[in-house]
Amino acid sequence: MMNVRKANRKDAKGIAHVHVQSWRETYKGIINQDYLDSLDEDKRYHMWKESLETNGDQPLFVAENDAGEIIGFASFGKERTKKFEIDGELYAIYILAEFKGKKVGTKLFLAGVQELLRQDIKSLLVWVISNNPSKRFYESFNPIKVKEEEFRIAGEELIEVAYSWNDLNALKTSLVSSLEDK
Repeated sequence: MMNVRKANRKDAKGIAHVHVQSWRETYKGIINQDYLDSLDEDKRYHMWKESLETNGDQPLFVAENDAGEIIGFASFGKERTKKFEIDGELYAIYILAEFKGKKVGTKLFLAGVQELLRQDIKSLLVWVISNNPSKRFYESFNPIKVKEEEFRIAGEELIEVAYSWNDLNALKTSLVSSLEDK
């Protein structure tokens, strides 16, 4: 059994662990290994601790396993670039590799979408590294491809793809339906 709930200040350490570990698992072979090895849980802990203390209204959800350990998280908010006529953004979903394919991401995504709808946000954007295998997760919910951009990380040029959903209620229905298709 797995539980999804809104994150609180005490979750910073678990979120930091998932953040670093999932980057190492997901981006192995995509992002420079030295960079991945240099990721520091303690630095991420302080970043998430501060974020949880100062951005309390920003939707951040965690998924826990039966032992109450954080196995994934998702962060949402207002669309940051203002380049698109989209009002919400999925900033991140990260899940430990051993829990992928078990609907954890879908449950986290749904929790965030429901919260954004309560905040009267009607559309959503997400940026995904183009060769990230998790890109298929987003594509399974039929987004619109909005843009591709090059960016640099760890001295490498990568391509990021922006996807959008212009109707959050329709996305919510798709997420619920996906959870019912066990």
